[in-house]
Amino acid sequence: MANPNALVIDDERDIRELLTITLGRMGLRVETASNVAEARQRLAEGKYALCFTDMRLPDGSGQEIIELIAAQYAETPVAMITAYGNVDAAVNALKAGAFDFVSKPVDIAMLRRLVQTALKLAEEKKSEPPSAGAAKMLGDSPAIQELRVTIAKLARSQAPVYISGESGVGKELVARLIHEQGPRASGPFVPVNCGAIPSELMESEFFGHKKGSFTGAQADKDGLFQAANGGTLFLDEVAELPVHMQVKLLRVIQEKAVRPIGGRAEVPVDVRILSATHKNLAKLVESSHFRQDLYYRINVIELRVPPLRERRDDIPKLAGRVLERLAADSGQAQTRLTPEALAALLAYGFPGNVRELENVLERAVALCEANTIKPDDLRLAPASAQRAAASAADDDDGGEGPDGDGGLEGYISNLEREAIEKALLETRYNKTAAAKKLGITFRALRYKLKKLGIE
Repeated sequence: MANPNALVIDDERDIRELLTITLGRMGLRVETASNVAEARQRLAEGKYALCFTDMRLPDGSGQEIIELIAAQYAETPVAMITAYGNVDAAVNALKAGAFDFVSKPVDIAMLRRLVQTALKLAEEKKSEPPSAGAAKMLGDSPAIQELRVTIAKLARSQAPVYISGESGVGKELVARLIHEQGPRASGPFVPVNCGAIPSELMESEFFGHKKGSFTGAQADKDGLFQAANGGTLFLDEVAELPVHMQVKLLRVIQEKAVRPIGGRAEVPVDVRILSATHKNLAKLVESSHFRQDLYYRINVIELRVPPLRERRDDIPKLAGRVLERLAADSGQAQTRLTPEALAALLAYGFPGNVRELENVLERAVALCEANTIKPDDLRLAPASAQRAAASAADDDDGGEGPDGDGGLEGYISNLEREAIEKALLETRYNKTAAAKKLGITFRALRYKLKKLGIE
């Protein structure tokens, strides 16, 4: 089998020679071009497994090359070579279709990893088999079919993706599918809830630390970026990052390296960043609660996950799968929905989306008789409560305190309700275990259940 071809486009002879030697040692045959005109001719005459192009060329720009390849040679992965620190050019390249970028001076180890990823990508593009992972996203509605197509496209890139959507729509599932359908599938997928890490521990958790760097640091520890090396780091609830961590995260994205606490040298990391939040990140930028420069780095591509009310046709299939899972977990016969109960689900607004559907059905299975769920077993919220919840979801910008008729007390009650229902689900409605998970006494949990009308 012939060695794959690579095309290197750069007007600096030293860079062309460095890449030719490095790629040659990796078993690639390398052709070069020193300007846009030569690059166009090479692309028209040959086929390439990957391409590198400098940003600035004597007769044009690398951006032209990337746009040309995206339009006419889409099977060829292309990476931009940028000047050190010029991330704006890298972001524009990613938006135009580049799968990644490399900064000058070129880090050879990073370059090798990038090439390996690109070659995997080129192999996948030849066959383009339907991914088995797509089956995890149930539904046949137009909204979900469009989402599947977009996920498949985004999986081929290495660009940062910002996944937006209401709570409970399945943003982590979408992130996992992007990872599983891309060339990093064999690498780790590391999800992290940015709102669950105490501020004082964040730097250590993300970047690691060296032994003795602070009280309690009894051994070297890798951070989340090192754990995700070669794979994907999913930053869930990224809006919860404090400002000091936003600054540090921006630097890691720009330099592709982390410095552990107490470390003298930076450690290169090869990580694709996916992020998500249910909050309106653009509004947080406007109100100065989220850095604009970081927003533009993580939001190279935005992917909106539709709420369940925009894909009601998927509810029967989703409900069926949840009931199958509950039956398998309990070892009992599968519970069925009466036609009236299914009609009630189809008419319901689901402000909590797929997660709420799961919660509703799990509660209904526990309450129903004769393995049959009737409308009353669902205990769905009245229409007025649905409208209030949907309005809160639409207006959630995270930058100010709660508003609306409920005021602060109603806002806090909603937070308590969500946390308690989540703990109950995770502990299979074992109230003692749920109280322990929530960090409160069993008596306090009983009081809150009664106060919030959860029982």
